[in-house]
Formats: sequence, C-alpha cells, structure tokens
Amino acid sequence: MPETAHRWTRLGVIAGGGQLPLSVAEAERSGGHPPFVLQVDGFADADFSGFDTVSVPVTSIGRAQKHLKQAGCDAVCFAGVVKRPDLSALTGLDATSAMLLPAFLRAAKQGDDALLRVLLGSFENKGFRVVGADDVMQAATPDAGTLGTIEPSEDDIADARKAISIAHTIGALDVGQGAVVCRGLVLAVEAQEGTDAMLARVASLPEEIRGNGKARRGVLAKAPKPVQERRIDLPVVGVKTIEGAAAAGLAGIAVEAGGALLVDREATLRAADAAGLFLIAVSVDGE
Repeated sequence: MPETAHRWTRLGVIAGGGQLPLSVAEAERSGGHPPFVLQVDGFADADFSGFDTVSVPVTSIGRAQKHLKQAGCDAVCFAGVVKRPDLSALTGLDATSAMLLPAFLRAAKQGDDALLRVLLGSFENKGFRVVGADDVMQAATPDAGTLGTIEPSEDDIADARKAISIAHTIGALDVGQGAVVCRGLVLAVEAQEGTDAMLARVASLPEEIRGNGKARRGVLAKAPKPVQERRIDLPVVGVKTIEGAAAAGLAGIAVEAGGALLVDREATLRAADAAGLFLIAVSVDGE
C-alpha cells in the first residue's frame, strides 16, 4: 500500500480460519506497516510466525479490544472464517461480551449481516476504525475480465451470468454468497455450509448433470450480498476453491468485479490454469 494511502497508525488483524488473515497481514507488512494479529481461538489456523500476535476466545470481545489498544492499533480488519456460535449457550463471556449479548441475540434473528453490524459497532464505539480486507489488499479485488489463461465459452458465460444473478438473489435474503449452474441447471446454492462444502455436494451429484475432469461443465459464481457490510465477509476465492471446483467437474469460476477477494492471486491463477479452469470477473453492469 502506498504511504500516501495509509490512513491508520497500526492495523489489528482479527484472524479467523483460512489463509485470508495471513494474506491481509502480509500485505500490510509489505507496505512497511507491521500489523498486530489477534487470533480467534478455535478458528485461526494459519501460521503467523514472525508477527506480533495473541489469541483470545470468541467470548472475550472486551479482552480483544484491550489487547488491540495496548498494541497501538487504531484500525482493525476482520478476516477469515468464524462460524456463528450458539449464542444462547455461550459461557465464560467477559463483561463487554455479556453486555453485547442481548443485542447479538436480537440481531441474530435478522441474519448474519445484522449480527456483524453489532460486532463492528462495538469496535467503532471503542475508537477503532474498521477497514475491509480489500482496503488493505487493494490488488486482490479483480477488475472485469478473464483473470487466468483459460477463456470461457459462450455456454460458460451464460452459466456465469445466471449463477451471479442467483447469488445476488439469495444474498439479498442474507442466505449465502455463491451458486453453481451447469448449462442453465441450478446445481447448488450456498447457505451456512460454505463454499467448500457446497462444492463437495456438487461433486457428489450424478455426472450426467454436471461436468467431470474430461469434459468440464458448469460455473461457480460468488458475489457479495447486496445487504452486507462490505468491510467484512467479502467472498473469497483461493487455491482451495479452485481445487473444490475442479473436483466437482466445473469449467470455471466467476466473481463479481470489485466484489471478491483473490487470496494469493498468483498461486490461485496458477492453480486455475493447471486445472484447466477459467476464472473471470463479471461486471454487474455488464450482466
């Protein structure tokens, strides 16, 4: 990140599962601004060796905020997977978490986005600026076009557009961020199971309605929910996504231009090319 674009003193990366938190931390450090990494116990699974880091349970929001303040953080970035806990069964809450619990319980009835807004509001009320992973990893949100070396066919483009439209529709209901379409047939939509589990489900379907390694067909599309807070939980595509799409016999992956994150872009594109999958970014205006 250019020095002129840097708008915080120190970034705290609140790390859930997957490689995205590590990519965010590395991007911040590469710009000459070593971050502080706060790992969420039971979820963060990347190797943060070499970073200033601490681990806290999901039930200790106040403690997390205290660690971040002590580390000199004035901005935070939530990155990675943290599955929604059973709020009614949580124990061992610190004082801040206990005070927020009634708001969490009310918000949970409205969906994930409402729940996340309560969480973000708590950090903002403590003086933290909440920034998106895309604000830190500016090169990770692709512009419209073909991203790898594999070009989609006209049938693939039609599937991609339909899948993007479905992703927007279910996203408006705060259901999920992804869908799989094969020659116009909807094979799957994403809900709480996540993209990897959805792709595994597609791989278990009969081959006559999907592709295979010798004759790839179908497209996974990922797009942000129209209702969602974009500073958190943007759709993510990485090497694991490529592997899941390849195992499901798909021809490729489509994301909304400017509305998804490519984790380790070069490795992801190499994996897509090696698997024979296209990876495209679709402009919403061009649908």
